[in-house]
Amino acid sequence: MASRRAFRCEIPVRFGDIDQAGIAYYPTLIDHTHDAFEEFWERAVGIPYPTVLLRDRLGFPMVHLEADFRKPLRFGDVLEMEVSVARIGRTSVTFLYRAFVRRGRRPAGPEPAFEVRATTVCLDMRTFRPKPPPPRYRRLLEVHLRRGTP
Repeated sequence: MASRRAFRCEIPVRFGDIDQAGIAYYPTLIDHTHDAFEEFWERAVGIPYPTVLLRDRLGFPMVHLEADFRKPLRFGDVLEMEVSVARIGRTSVTFLYRAFVRRGRRPAGPEPAFEVRATTVCLDMRTFRPKPPPPRYRRLLEVHLRRGTP
């Protein structure tokens, strides 16, 4: 099921992302999920992640990761990264990243090339202790909450 409002951004697969086999090296794809995470905060939530960290003294470090890689990616492909919130717990937020690949002028296919489910913990940056997301943040994240289980 789709989220109430999934966020999408584009991330190019660059030459440095490619391994000896000529396909994207999977750790770089995990890095791209973090790129999408930062874009999500700035463009979808409306608060740049450095502001979350430095002004509001909140962090959302990843504490658990699950990934499914389904299609190889090559130099020149463009990832259409879809970011949604899968779950908001007492002190945790689980994000779902779905990467659709666009090759050349063809539109992205309907099936994701890879999916990552990443659980983060809301962290008080002063104490490095978990805390519930402040109500304002919870409301902003709930807008992107995915309905149903992916």
